[in-house]
Amino acid sequence: MPPAIIGRKVGMTRYFTEDGKNIPVTVIQAGPCVVTQVKTTETDGYSAVQIGFDDVKPRRSTMPVIGHDAKAGVAPKRVHREIRCADDAEATGYEPGQEVTVDSMSDCLFVDVTGQSKGKGFQGVMKRHNFRGLEASHGVQRKHRSAGSIGGGGINLGTGPKVKKGKKMAGHMGDEQVTVRSLKVVSIDAERNLLLVKGPVPGPNTGVLFIKTPTRLYKPKANAQAGKS
Repeated sequence: MPPAIIGRKVGMTRYFTEDGKNIPVTVIQAGPCVVTQVKTTETDGYSAVQIGFDDVKPRRSTMPVIGHDAKAGVAPKRVHREIRCADDAEATGYEPGQEVTVDSMSDCLFVDVTGQSKGKGFQGVMKRHNFRGLEASHGVQRKHRSAGSIGGGGINLGTGPKVKKGKKMAGHMGDEQVTVRSLKVVSIDAERNLLLVKGPVPGPNTGVLFIKTPTRLYKPKANAQAGKS
């Protein structure tokens, strides 16, 4: 299984390096997680390992989740995530009930962090799409923050009187899954299950995050990761 773990955002702070540099970091409580299921090609059609995070009271869970986690010999978990494996041999290296800690990320110089962004509710075009708004000169109606005319966007390639799909207009903003790629791992505190990454990550404090090895790296970062591996 590629190194991956579920965590919870604690907040942001500053980290001073040995040479005195001040780095803004996000503190993540990474794990401990537990393996709740191992999938193989024979039983499920593909290879994967499922991990669970954060115990939840049975009365706040559901019977399917309680029964599913009970097969692994663990209490019901609040969050489950699945990590694909290259083959069955990689997946069967893990057993249900096995603990996954932040130590599994010790060989990663960079990580991808996925979380649910903060919800902003219904927002106008200036906040949502960075529109400049209408003119603020003399004689302009008091609609300076409105979108103005949508011009030919009122029809979708002549198929009918409806707004073209993807038209930038006012609407719901935020509260969507966001992945920040290739964040540098600044420090790992194995005793307290803490992972410090450079820069911000999606979501509010206490939000659930999924941390995994980066999907792609630019050449300088790829060379640095290859040197450590």
